[in-house]
Amino acid sequence: MPVTRNFYVSHQWLRELKRGGQRTICAVYFRIPDDEQVWVGHYGQNHRAMSAAEAAAVMMSAESREGYEVIIPRKIASSEIHRVRNLPQVVGWRYRPGSHKLSTCMCIVCNPPGTFNSRKKGRAWEARQAEEQQAWEARQRQASDKTLRDG
Repeated sequence: MPVTRNFYVSHQWLRELKRGGQRTICAVYFRIPDDEQVWVGHYGQNHRAMSAAEAAAVMMSAESREGYEVIIPRKIASSEIHRVRNLPQVVGWRYRPGSHKLSTCMCIVCNPPGTFNSRKKGRAWEARQAEEQQAWEARQRQASDKTLRDG
């Protein structure tokens, strides 16, 4: 991840990486040339090849910077490392960005009745489902309008 002014965004992957069983993770800061090719994208989605400078710009201009990752397809040379730092071990997200906000679904396994904030999560999930349905319907209308125009 590029180092940003936001400590949380720069170190957001710590908790997810700790899920593998590591007890302590530290930050290794390094520099690469701006024109070096890297892969950038959001967690779980397709990544695009671009220069390191372009990747930093994409991330800085994103509405939500949580979940972005930059992949450097080579080893980092020891001469490129300029700092190693201990970090608070509670920074970042687990499972996926924003996973603490909403349950994946509202089945009784994912959101048991009577658990902390279960009703609030249920209402938020229903609202999100309605928004997604409206967005899907809007995309369908746009696709059909384009078909009518082009056809």
